[in-house]
Amino acid sequence: MIAHLKSLLSSFNQQNNTKSAIDFETGLAALLVEVMRADGKVALEEVENIHTILTTYCDLPNEAATHLLDKAKGLVEKAIDLYSFVNVVNEHTSDIERIEIIELLWQVAFSDGSVDGHEDHLIRKIAGLMYVAHADFIQAKIHVQESRQKASE
Repeated sequence: MIAHLKSLLSSFNQQNNTKSAIDFETGLAALLVEVMRADGKVALEEVENIHTILTTYCDLPNEAATHLLDKAKGLVEKAIDLYSFVNVVNEHTSDIERIEIIELLWQVAFSDGSVDGHEDHLIRKIAGLMYVAHADFIQAKIHVQESRQKASE
């Protein structure tokens, strides 16, 4: 009985060590991948946009961004919730930076030309978990929409 309990606690500790091994870039990449997958379709524009975000905002070389994107896809496949990803992002960002991250999520959602209801719902959920006010959530969406319209003109 005690041996079984020790083995259970040991496996729990190993799982916690794995979860804490997620760094900021991995957490951010995973959230971006979650939004990409939310509508059930993975568009090439979304993948390219995430890659660009990782190279630009995380200051990663192309190969590292590609590796991080693949790693994030694997983590998202295994994840049962958003907590580990959101938690690490929250730990490393300020309120203003979290709003910027919500804008990045909107950029991914708009990449394929339209925002699906599932993408909207997921970004709203992530914004809540990141303690981003609803007004800031809406403003981030509007900002991305307007910048996309200006870019297409």
